[in-house]
Amino acid sequence: MKNIYLIIITLAFTVQSFGQKMFFKQEVIEDLNFLRESLEQAHYNLYTYITKESFNENFEQIKSSITKDSLSLLEVTSLFQSVISKANNGHTEIPFPAAAYTEFAYSNGTLFPLELAFENGKALIRKNWSNNDSLEIGTEVISINNKPIAEVLAKIYPLISAERRYFKLAKLELTTFPRLYWQAFGEQKNFTVSVKKNGIIEDYQLKSIGLIEDYEYKRKEISFVNRALQFINKTAYLIPGNFSGDEKKYKRFIDSSFVEINKKKVPNLIIDLRNNLGGDDAFSDYMVSYIAKKPFRWCSEFTMKTSAILKSHVRKNYDITNPYWKSVLEHENGSIYPYKFNEYQPQPKDKRYNGKVYVLVNRQSHSQAAVTAAQIQDYKFAVIVGEETGDFPSLYASQYAYNLPKTGVEVKISKGYITRVNGSKKAEGVIPDMYIKDHLLDEKDEILDGLLTQIDNTH
Repeated sequence: MKNIYLIIITLAFTVQSFGQKMFFKQEVIEDLNFLRESLEQAHYNLYTYITKESFNENFEQIKSSITKDSLSLLEVTSLFQSVISKANNGHTEIPFPAAAYTEFAYSNGTLFPLELAFENGKALIRKNWSNNDSLEIGTEVISINNKPIAEVLAKIYPLISAERRYFKLAKLELTTFPRLYWQAFGEQKNFTVSVKKNGIIEDYQLKSIGLIEDYEYKRKEISFVNRALQFINKTAYLIPGNFSGDEKKYKRFIDSSFVEINKKKVPNLIIDLRNNLGGDDAFSDYMVSYIAKKPFRWCSEFTMKTSAILKSHVRKNYDITNPYWKSVLEHENGSIYPYKFNEYQPQPKDKRYNGKVYVLVNRQSHSQAAVTAAQIQDYKFAVIVGEETGDFPSLYASQYAYNLPKTGVEVKISKGYITRVNGSKKAEGVIPDMYIKDHLLDEKDEILDGLLTQIDNTH
């Protein structure tokens, strides 16, 4: 999942004239058919979490709902998301329509003024961007414009791909409620918001807020995490950031961090994988090599499905002499085959960290971040602390992208299945060894502060 913040930040520096492209009904239907066919051909196992009959029934309902002669990019994207999300696979998705959102921003668009977090089955105010200060953080939202929050979510859910409701809500929090409410319901200038305060339901009349000045400029993304190292008492606190980007620069950061950590000889190390969008095992394994006590792998088994679409993607984007990518081209379309990764070696003893290690996770530990936490847990390299991850550590992933031929809408799809180190394929996230709830409602850091208190109490 791309960090939407990186898209929005361009709004501050770019001034363009937009005219949203429209697509004829026939073009949309052709791409709809192509979407279903390509998913069946290229996805590792499209019908893992839903029957083919149910998937096709949903497809036909969406197809028959197209009655207009032409549709906007936003309408088309929402339609296609409603098809692909039915597969219930978080790595098989159509991203949030950032281009349409950017155009809406430049047309002085406005948004719903409350950011929500979803905890214990309730929609709770996380940020209040309205002019009404009496709506406190943590207040439960019951309905919006006379629609119960369950009905509101039912309209938003088809826009989000995820294996289960817990993960769907985590991805909703990541993309943010105001953005997805706009996508699902369109722009609205006024809102009647019913909330529960001290067991009493109260109604508030709120006005929409400016997308750029009142929302994007004032907030920060849940996942906008910079790499950092700091020392708190006798504990080193490392934020490695997402496992992506410039690999050489990343490795230099990890190298220098562990030089500093070992120089200070601190007895405890905390590695923070919360709010982490994941990335590539080449990054995560390098970090793990500094705390590993023996050779290791990032998964116990990896299998991949090849297809004409994947082969085309590989030829355009990768070095086909690399054994991994070469294997894609050597197998017949539609075949599923195992690919074994070599063991990764720990750093030399004089470079490794040998103290007590803790790894922080939460529902926003995505993809490779969840896989890495499970890897560390299964090898017993560290204690996992926090709340269950939204993503499964054994999952359909190894994502790549292609574009639909008529509309150009980007489709992301899972080509592989990853099995965690201990071999478990249970449909669950990484379960922490030490559970501490991560409330996304305030600026407090319950997980980090709770762990530091526990560390202090044991020394």
